[in-house]
Amino acid sequence: MVATVGTRTDSTSSAPARSSLRTRRRLGPGRPIRFGPTIGPLLLLTVWTAGSATGLLDERVLSAPWTVVTTTGELIESGRLQANLLTSVQRVALGLGFGVVLGTALALVSGLSRWGEAVIDGPVQIKRAIPALALMPLLILWLGIGEVMKVSTITLGVFVPIYIHTHNGLRGIDSRYVELAETVRLSRRAFIRRVVLPGALPGFLLGMRFAVTTGWLFLVVVEQINSTSGIGYMMELARTYGQTDIIIVGLVLYGLLGLLSDGAVRLIERRALSWRRTLAD
Repeated sequence: MVATVGTRTDSTSSAPARSSLRTRRRLGPGRPIRFGPTIGPLLLLTVWTAGSATGLLDERVLSAPWTVVTTTGELIESGRLQANLLTSVQRVALGLGFGVVLGTALALVSGLSRWGEAVIDGPVQIKRAIPALALMPLLILWLGIGEVMKVSTITLGVFVPIYIHTHNGLRGIDSRYVELAETVRLSRRAFIRRVVLPGALPGFLLGMRFAVTTGWLFLVVVEQINSTSGIGYMMELARTYGQTDIIIVGLVLYGLLGLLSDGAVRLIERRALSWRRTLAD
């Protein structure tokens, strides 16, 4: 009898534990889906193909996928696609490089100094509130319509998310680490290397994800203003002649470049922050 009662008691006591375990398992998003990020684009492509094949989508409004593929091949054979793509990538790379350096430097000065924050943070927040298109007339008057204006516009768009997220990462560092660094008498350089940079890295990488996307968005704007090369110029020329297929090729390129850039930053983030355990894991 005792054994039976004991067994029932153990079974009864373990039931809430199993129920609690099942509840905990349901709270998370579940296991990662293999090739999950490709499901949405493939579904969109399927709907696009089905709509074009059944005639629901007019070719004059939205070219069929096979037409876009044929046009892409023709643009590659003529060399137009490679030349314009190279120009666009160079513009984004330069703007991204300058913007990352500028945003990181300003975030370090503002995050590590009250005087730096007082001088820098306000103007950056003002720039953040001003739409990019509102600055274009002024930048054209100052810099003309050449490459300097285009790269500068991308730089101004890129440095804001880098600054915002890196600055937040700096200010979010636990004060106990600062106190520990003061206790062990770390030098200013060692403090920045061992405490500040690792603490700000998650915020910086998050800012990079926004920055690479913003870089391509600003490229769309600048390449449609008196440009003679680039993907945006190719699309604007196609609009003039009513070539919907070339416009779709440009849109697909912009989308792919944005996704690849974001994916590269996410891969770096996963490797650099592998010590963190998050809901995404």
